[in-house]
Amino acid sequence: MKDRTNRPGATVCTDFAQLKRWIFARHSNPLSAWSRWASVPLVVLPFWKRSPWVGAAVAAWMVLNPIVFRSPRDERAWATRAMLGEELWSERLRFDRASTVNAVSTAAMAVSIAGAWRKSVGQTVPAVVVQMSLTLVFWKLMTDFYATIEEAGRSTT
Repeated sequence: MKDRTNRPGATVCTDFAQLKRWIFARHSNPLSAWSRWASVPLVVLPFWKRSPWVGAAVAAWMVLNPIVFRSPRDERAWATRAMLGEELWSERLRFDRASTVNAVSTAAMAVSIAGAWRKSVGQTVPAVVVQMSLTLVFWKLMTDFYATIEEAGRSTT
């Protein structure tokens, strides 16, 4: 079989995979996962306040959050298994229930941002609640996915 690691871009792919693994290893810390989930309402704040400075601060937090925490000691926490499941799930394009939940959650985020821009509490708050709720549904699907992958790995050994 031909060695594919020497082709152009292979190192970049390998480096990206290693970076992704490092980020998810840290993001699987329950403190990272839950604090990022709790930060979802912050996403609408720059639009509500029309402040690029607030936007920069929120963006910085969302980028730094997955990497500022240490990797968890074990995989017992529900949030840890959800993040590890998401890492595995995101390795290829899928059209499944989790994809649908993710798409609807993204749409809810867009609705919340539009509501924040119009300063409509009646639009913003319910949309944020829907997005946060769907994130928990997505996490449940990811823990199930992770358990399935784990079980498949055990049955092959």
